[in-house]
Amino acid sequence: QVELVESRGGLVQAGGSLRLSCAASGRDFSSVAMGWFRQAPGKGRSFVASIDWHGINADYADSVKGRFTISRDNAKNTTYLQMNSLKPEDTAVYYCAASRTRHSTWDVYNYDYWGQGTQVTVSS
Repeated sequence: QVELVESRGGLVQAGGSLRLSCAASGRDFSSVAMGWFRQAPGKGRSFVASIDWHGINADYADSVKGRFTISRDNAKNTTYLQMNSLKPEDTAVYYCAASRTRHSTWDVYNYDYWGQGTQVTVSS
């Protein structure tokens, strides 16, 4: 059974940092791109960041560029999202996802597997 399990999010003050991890099991995802998406209350799911299969190329939403960093450790089948300088508007449920493509992609329809989501709340 394929599973993507995000680490627990949490409550953090504006300006603070948080690192999310996504542990994959059930198959090897080292040959596909991985991504992070988020969904704020009352809004649709939106792209945050993605990274290609070998961890060299990454893409970011404009809203998080310069603040968030995506990385992966293929030996551990784990993907990370380092979030710095957090803002209240970053409050959302964050989802990890595995793509069917090797290259980084922002398109939600390119992702076949999803985690259950983890809540991140940033207080002002």
